[in-house]
Amino acid sequence: MMVKSPKPKNRGGSLFLFYCFIFIFFLCVIASINEVRFDTLLRFGKCALSNNTLATTSSISEEPEMRILIAVLTLPDQYLRRHFLRLIYGSQKPEGAKVDVKFVFCNLTKEDQKVLVALEIMRYDDIIILNCTENMNKGKTSTFFSTLPEIFNETNGNNAPYPPYHYVMKADDDTFVRLNALVESLKPLPREDLYYGFVIPCGSMDPFKNYMSGMGFVVSWDIVEWIHGSDIPKKHVEGPEDKVFGDWMRLGRRGKNRYNAKWSMYNYPDPPSVCSHELVPNTIAVHLLKNQEKWIRTLNFFNFTRDLNPSKMYHIS
Repeated sequence: MMVKSPKPKNRGGSLFLFYCFIFIFFLCVIASINEVRFDTLLRFGKCALSNNTLATTSSISEEPEMRILIAVLTLPDQYLRRHFLRLIYGSQKPEGAKVDVKFVFCNLTKEDQKVLVALEIMRYDDIIILNCTENMNKGKTSTFFSTLPEIFNETNGNNAPYPPYHYVMKADDDTFVRLNALVESLKPLPREDLYYGFVIPCGSMDPFKNYMSGMGFVVSWDIVEWIHGSDIPKKHVEGPEDKVFGDWMRLGRRGKNRYNAKWSMYNYPDPPSVCSHELVPNTIAVHLLKNQEKWIRTLNFFNFTRDLNPSKMYHIS
């Protein structure tokens, strides 16, 4: 009887399993290391993102760009004057502020106005039509200021900055405002309870005893909102609009931050007086530019067209 010898063990299979185990263990170790590295990178990325967010938040929390509304009170039929003023203000490039210029008048009363003004709005979008009858000293200024919050606070949307404007300037259409000079003059001034302009009577120059000339004065947005909600302006409407405005400030104890601005009333060719004088380089605004000659002399004095670029398409000597 033959006895079968035992089969030799399959060493190759055992080694294969052993190497597979070592390989799998090695893969697990590498995966674990990579997971640690990824987690570290992820935490580092979150930290960097957090730091970047803080930096962005910090930059956002800085003082925002100044926003100024210049409202030129005029009449519906003053088409040529508005086009001219668009040239004047559109040619200026104020630095450090966003300056919007709007033209303001009361309800339209003629058919040609409804067509021509509508065309202006379609082209320029710079007109505010108040719900009032055209007037100078019977409430137009009151209607303008009290209407502003209804226009801008309610139509700017949730993502719009507040206030919509830090400052609102009321100006006449015979006033030339030098935008950069205005911006620079406002930079050091408060953005609340501000009443800023050319003090009259001219001999006083004390802004706390008198009021600012209607040719152009500036108030902060909180005063605009106060006018909108207070009964004081509503009960005192008629009279010289600049004096009436000063009465509101006095009766309402508003405008505690008052400053006299470097405005000029230009009565050329009449000789200078207490209120009117020759132009000076640091003037912020010039008033009483009632005709083209005065405008041209004023623009030449400030070398207004100095930034005209040379071109083969024109020659202006």
